[in-house]
Amino acid sequence: MTSILMAEDEERISTFVEKGLRAAGFDCTIATDGATALALGQSGQFQLMILDIGLPVLNGFEVLRRLRRTDASLPVIMLTARHSIDDTVAGLDDGANDYLTKPFRLDELLARIRLRLRESGASEGSELRHGSLRLDLRTRKGQVGDTVVELSAREFALAEEFLKHPGQVLTHEQLLSRVWGYDFDPTSNVVEVYVRYLRTKLGPDVIETIRGTGYRLR
Repeated sequence: MTSILMAEDEERISTFVEKGLRAAGFDCTIATDGATALALGQSGQFQLMILDIGLPVLNGFEVLRRLRRTDASLPVIMLTARHSIDDTVAGLDDGANDYLTKPFRLDELLARIRLRLRESGASEGSELRHGSLRLDLRTRKGQVGDTVVELSAREFALAEEFLKHPGQVLTHEQLLSRVWGYDFDPTSNVVEVYVRYLRTKLGPDVIETIRGTGYRLR
């Protein structure tokens, strides 16, 4: 299993991302200060690091600079509330592979993780299957039997959640959190709308509604 290190001292965000990563098939370890993040990043145990800038002990820029002195290969995605161009340029110049600002969507973070892992030669697996359904995680295409199905990015992310948890009831809140992100409006009906889209493309009986609870892949 692909192991990801997340350096983040805000528990709300680290808990949210950790749940999303584990649901997506990754192993995740949290470091809450820069010194711990640097030591773990240099241990060789991880295939990617998600790095906040505003960490105690050592800030993210210093962690990255020290890490790059000994390891030029570990992919690093900076995930921070700092939006300025100067901070983005500084992070990339110090050796970050990517820079994502908060608030963010979980599916975008996962897409960036998959991209950086592919570039580094690591991957969590290239395909998901359930019955006649197949999702290719590299091409981001779906397939029903022998028919290729074009899915939007959000449709693909939702279908991916269902195929990773076949037979499991996924609540409205779980799907919102994993596919749309922690800052998405919990009262939105967007899950229902996109389930309807998937039923149109993958088959009307593929996703079952569990009244009062959520949805389940048959």
